[in-house]
Amino acid sequence: MKLILLGAPGAGKGTQAEKICEAYNIPTISTGNILRAALKSGSEIGLKAKSYMESGALVPDEVLIEIIKDRLAEDDCQNGFILDGFPRTIPQAEALDNMGVEIDKCLNIEVADESIVKRMSGRRVCESCGASYHVMYKKPSKDGICDSCGGTLVQRKDDEESTVLARLVNYHKQTEPLKDYYEKQSKLVSVDGEGSVEEITEAVLKALEA
Repeated sequence: MKLILLGAPGAGKGTQAEKICEAYNIPTISTGNILRAALKSGSEIGLKAKSYMESGALVPDEVLIEIIKDRLAEDDCQNGFILDGFPRTIPQAEALDNMGVEIDKCLNIEVADESIVKRMSGRRVCESCGASYHVMYKKPSKDGICDSCGGTLVQRKDDEESTVLARLVNYHKQTEPLKDYYEKQSKLVSVDGEGSVEEITEAVLKALEA
């Protein structure tokens, strides 16, 4: 199963990627993780990416694609993989096709913008141990205090409503057109990402087997 995961930030892609990994025994290839690994490795392509990141610039597509190509050539990807966070744009999807990477399905997790804002702006993280909570769905026993270590719970900048809204605008403009792109290739499957984790996982696995 060679899979692309699509969905707005906060749609639950990471959670579902874990479930798909377990079910199909394939790795999740997350752009962020690959970049970090490439930087650590000190490889030529890793150093190239590092020079862009250190200057605050976005890593250009051709460098990203080179890094992904190397990663997909590794042994653990022989039975398939999940791409999470790539492609983000039509040119990236075209580059993936031109690279000869055969994708079986593009799984799109649909969640309304209002639900995403509610989900993400309600997240709270412990300053000390990094444990994660939510003001509606996963409350700590004591308001503002971490159950695990007693540290202070804070809202990350990434989860502030204004940041979430800006990221959503970006997603609709740059990434959402990929739905059409993969629809035209008859590879798009969409599931409703609004239920419980278990319900969504059930829908996801059913959609992948169809």
